[in-house]
Amino acid sequence: KNKMNKTVFHLFILIGAVFSLLASLIAYLVTYKEEEHHYSNKKEARKKAFQMAIFTFIFFFALMLVIGYFI
Repeated sequence: KNKMNKTVFHLFILIGAVFSLLASLIAYLVTYKEEEHHYSNKKEARKKAFQMAIFTFIFFFALMLVIGYFI
C-alpha cells in the first residue's frame, strides 16, 4: 500500500505541475489585460501580471501537494 500511495503522490505532483502552469498562464493573461487599462506603462502591467502568475502557480501546486499527501 505504501508504494501505491507514493505513486499516487507522484501523479498528483505531475497533475499539479501541469494544471498550475495552465492556471498561472491564464492568471497572467487576465491580470495583464486588466492592469493595462490602469497603467500607461506596460512594464508595470507585465510586472503585476507576472506576480499574480507566480502566486497562482504556488497556490495551486501547493494545493495539489496537500491533496496528494492526504489521499
